[in-house]
Amino acid sequence: MSMAESSATSARGKRVLVVGYGNPGRQDDGLGPAAIAEIESMGLPNVTAFDNYQLNIEDAIDVAAHDIVWFVDAARTGPTPYSVRAVSPSPGIEFTSHIVRPEAILAIARQCYGAAPQAFLLAIRGYEFEFIEALTPGAKDNLQAAIGMLIDRIRTLQALPLLTEAI
Repeated sequence: MSMAESSATSARGKRVLVVGYGNPGRQDDGLGPAAIAEIESMGLPNVTAFDNYQLNIEDAIDVAAHDIVWFVDAARTGPTPYSVRAVSPSPGIEFTSHIVRPEAILAIARQCYGAAPQAFLLAIRGYEFEFIEALTPGAKDNLQAAIGMLIDRIRTLQALPLLTEAI
């Protein structure tokens, strides 16, 4: 990143992308899209949010246009109410037609667009994944806890100097 680009980023604020994915017709698998609905309703500055059933390689275009990216998905196992981990581009880009991992999206963004945003995976604990279009009460509680943390982390990360990584 050049000094001019760094100054431009400072002046406008870091661009944050929140990508939620999952199937709202499968109970708690809809936690990613539910998180996006919450984020969108807040109108946060410099934050773009969208959801889909699954990640797609085309998402690398949007990822490349942002400084910080949060991938949000439901977790069948793991800690309650959620877990967070940093995500880095995978050394090899691997995917199938039905499974694209955040690491692959980041690798494509780096390889095709020269972008290396700071990225995280927020896995919100879900409990039931049947063909019902409603979150379980426990998943709703986990979602609220995750949204509170996510908003705090977005604000904190936007306030920090932009981390750049050699490409």
